[in-house]
Amino acid sequence: MNPVFVIAGYVLREAASRKFIMAFMVGLTLVLATVALSLKLEVVDGALAASRLFGAEVRSHIMSVDVALRPIFRAATYLVFYGGILFGIVACSDFAPGLLSPGRIEHLLALPLQRWHLLAGTFLGVMTLAVGGTVYASGGLTLIFGVKTGYWTTGPLVAGGLACVGFAAVYAVMLTTATLVRSAALCSAAGFVLLVGGILAGFRADVSRYLEAGVGRASFDAVTLVLPRLSALAVGAADLASNTPLQQGSLGMLLGGVMVFGLGALAVGFWHFEGKDY
Repeated sequence: MNPVFVIAGYVLREAASRKFIMAFMVGLTLVLATVALSLKLEVVDGALAASRLFGAEVRSHIMSVDVALRPIFRAATYLVFYGGILFGIVACSDFAPGLLSPGRIEHLLALPLQRWHLLAGTFLGVMTLAVGGTVYASGGLTLIFGVKTGYWTTGPLVAGGLACVGFAAVYAVMLTTATLVRSAALCSAAGFVLLVGGILAGFRADVSRYLEAGVGRASFDAVTLVLPRLSALAVGAADLASNTPLQQGSLGMLLGGVMVFGLGALAVGFWHFEGKDY
């Protein structure tokens, strides 16, 4: 078996042994079950006549199902996007530091493995977790609304895929940080800083307008220029999930920027890890 998949399997076994990840999956299942059992939708010929949540009427006037569900799909997309990245930062912060811990890294390097196998396998294992959780959450929501309303769309699944791309860029920075310092806390901090920076980068024009002209504004513009525009990607994902028209070419440029940033961060990590003396 390819060594990269062996390391990825090790990461998945580590994740399976952690109770809080299992608790997260149980909690997510309970949320989906609550939505499925409490939300009652009255659909008449493709139009939503009324919806009730916990017995209370949410909407009373008639409108088409796809329009009525737009706010719900947008809210769910933001929850999956930002909630998934935040949980991934916390839950996956110590995978790489644990793999590179004293004693374990020397043992792994004595095996017929190349160094890039370790980092690539760790990244692959973490992204497998991220994709699995996203498909479970967005797929469950799509199934619930599809069964209840007869309106089927792949928008939430596509939006979940965009959320995974955003998390990949964040985790690339966390993995590179682990090659510099074997600290789960610092890896988490790097992930949080990039998440906040990525949110600001998506609104850099609006934020820059409120800064005094000078060194401060120039520094802000320079830093946010190279950061992935995560908030803009979240808006694009919400537009896809709610079937709202996108600006032509905007999503492709956003995805390209986020992927280039993530690959660049990974390249730095691989380069530093190859030259490190253990």
